Amino acid sequence: MTAEMQQSSSTYGTATTVGPTGAPQHQAIGGLPWIDDAASVAPQDARVLSRLFFDRLQVLEEGTHAHSYARNTLIEMNLALVHFVAGRYRNRPATDREEIVQVGTIGLIKAIDRFDLSRETEFTTFAIPYIVGEMKRFFRDTSWAVHVPRRLQELRVELSKAKEHLSVLLDRDPTVPELASYLDLAESDVLEGLVAANGYTAGSLDVPWSDADVGPDGEGRTLAECLGACDPSLELVENLGSLAPLIGRLSERDRRLLQMRFGEEMTQSQIGEAMGYSQMHVSRLLSRILAKLRAGLLTER
Repeated sequence: MTAEMQQSSSTYGTATTVGPTGAPQHQAIGGLPWIDDAASVAPQDARVLSRLFFDRLQVLEEGTHAHSYARNTLIEMNLALVHFVAGRYRNRPATDREEIVQVGTIGLIKAIDRFDLSRETEFTTFAIPYIVGEMKRFFRDTSWAVHVPRRLQELRVELSKAKEHLSVLLDRDPTVPELASYLDLAESDVLEGLVAANGYTAGSLDVPWSDADVGPDGEGRTLAECLGACDPSLELVENLGSLAPLIGRLSERDRRLLQMRFGEEMTQSQIGEAMGYSQMHVSRLLSRILAKLRAGLLTER
């Protein structure tokens, strides 16, 4: 045990004192000193204590109270690493720092579970890539204005790098065939990636349509006012709403006919076989029912 490990509990926020033999003089769990507030341990002290806790964690039985204590204490002592990495993204727009810290903590836990002292690598060096990886994965999954498959998110990054590289070589923007050849992809895949890249950011519908549309009051039409058209589906929704009570007034047989013809998409011959009618009789019944519904719709209007 080093002299650093022999410091009093006041240094580490502990409820016990580590003696010169390495064994705690008062309270201990699994051969480890009890630390009341592991999150308040100074980074330099945390590095020293982490070696001790990792050493014991390897021999403690998983699922025991001692193993849980050692693992949880390691997490709390090294949370400063997560906050350090999160500080790199403090200027990122529309990002909740608390969410970043939570995601980074997941990376820290993965690093603790996979760290091996025999590698002779500092834990900080081992853990930071895990923490950064979780944060980048979080940004990749949440930063897009429109959700697209991860394959296309990664393709966007590759296309961006390829366009930058080819623009320097060609002294112009590369074409789709040139990008496809450079990335060894089909042109259709490149086009799909370029279209998907538009989903990374979204523009406001309140922006002016053009300078030419600015009126005497200094305000012009917005993009929302200039886009869009009449949706024929809206009329269909209205018709369906009006049809519901009309269908409800039909006989059970007539409703069954409509269900088989338009719900189950059965042919008139199949309906006839199911109901014991001829195909001609089914055709006449359907025509009469539809005419009745059509007349009802016109009356409703």
